[in-house]
Amino acid sequence: MPGGGAQRGRAGVPAAGRIGRVSRVDGIHDLGGMQGFGAVAHSPAEPVFHERWEATARALLEGVAAAVQASGGEFRHSIERMDPGHYLTSSYYEHWLTGAATLAVEHGLVTREELEARAGGRFPLSGPAHARPVADAGPGASEPRFAPGDRVRVREWHPPGHTRCPRYVRGKEGVVVRLDGTHSVPDIEAHSPARRYEPTYSVRFDAASLWRDGQRGVLVHVDLWDSYLEPA
Repeated sequence: MPGGGAQRGRAGVPAAGRIGRVSRVDGIHDLGGMQGFGAVAHSPAEPVFHERWEATARALLEGVAAAVQASGGEFRHSIERMDPGHYLTSSYYEHWLTGAATLAVEHGLVTREELEARAGGRFPLSGPAHARPVADAGPGASEPRFAPGDRVRVREWHPPGHTRCPRYVRGKEGVVVRLDGTHSVPDIEAHSPARRYEPTYSVRFDAASLWRDGQRGVLVHVDLWDSYLEPA
């Protein structure tokens, strides 16, 4: 991942033996597999928007992202940087609204003072990004290193910036079940206008190997970029 000052291998992931130089930081958003939050409320007839302001928040985010040319990685990271208490007590589209406002202020579309004057008081923006901008995205790859049936291990690291590699699969072994094409590495695009493209895979994990109370025989599939993986 970008930032931290560590020597890096392919894709901004710290090279072997250098992980200790990177701050071990996991964002509050990375809650997959954690206990204590209660059951997930789900309805098969879930509406797209519960209230009209949610549609406005979505449109606002899309407008801001287009104006500042923010990538999907940069947008996601603007939400990941929310204050933990605010993140856990706010709704999905409030996350989007916070991300949109944060990007607007950071890119100079509006000042914080102007934003709060329109909001009628303090507006909770996300905190600053701790990852350094990526100066060199490095070489990409078009040919996959792995094929369906290969056993792989997810690299163990805790990036200070954005990644699409969930914390709960880091250091775990799984099996490649599908190749999903070549795509931009989100760890790079969140912190740089540069782009690097790598093969992506659907990797199957046994839930019992991910969590101590995981149900044996229950399978979890995770989409992962090439540089997140190493041969098992």
